Amino acid sequence: MNLTLKVWRQEGPTTTGHIETHEAKDIPKEASFLEMLDIVNERIITEGGEPIQFDHDCREGICGACSLTINGIPHSKDTGITTCQVHMRRYRDGDTIWIEPFRARAFPIVKDLVVDRTSFDRIIASGGYISVRTGSAPDANATPIEFEDATDSFNSAACIGCGACVAACKNASAMLFVGAKASHLNLLPQGAPEKDKRTLAMVRTMDDEGFGNCTNQYECEAVCPKEISADVIAKLNRDYAAAAAREAVD
Repeated sequence: MNLTLKVWRQEGPTTTGHIETHEAKDIPKEASFLEMLDIVNERIITEGGEPIQFDHDCREGICGACSLTINGIPHSKDTGITTCQVHMRRYRDGDTIWIEPFRARAFPIVKDLVVDRTSFDRIIASGGYISVRTGSAPDANATPIEFEDATDSFNSAACIGCGACVAACKNASAMLFVGAKASHLNLLPQGAPEKDKRTLAMVRTMDDEGFGNCTNQYECEAVCPKEISADVIAKLNRDYAAAAAREAVD
């Protein structure tokens, strides 16, 4: 399979980027998208060029590092998968593929297709945790949890923090990410004592990091590789309104 790649190249955060054309030749249909880029990079290096920089780690759809926008859609048009799970059999011989980084002010470009997503880390650090005694494993059945709450919490915890939701949103909103990370703790009894503090801190840190507002058009839900429901945004809004009201009274 032979393809034409239109790849975003940018030397650094302060330089001007541009689209560069590369030929992807003799690509096996069973190769993954990242393996295809590996093959292209090997040829570029052999010819004395600078390889295309892109993020990756597990290559199993677990870590969320493979943050590529493929033909204008974060992680590609296939739903429920990350870039590393895209296989070249999805394309036809002779296709042209446009590859760009996730674009958001809060995700500055490091180089080429690599972006800095440490803004997500700072949101988690602000409140995405539960303060508990550590050192021994608690009895799994010591705290009864309603089945529906446990299920919703587990589904929210599936978020891998890839940032596709931000890249797809016209406002670069991180509400799906923050909603998922807050909900999976707020729904559990272990998270109840710090629920208000957590919600206020995470939302305010999100705003400080420069993410935009949510306008409920659900692009985030459509591209989420873990198919997290936008219902977590509604819950986050409710939790924030209640926490802010209690804070004002106090």
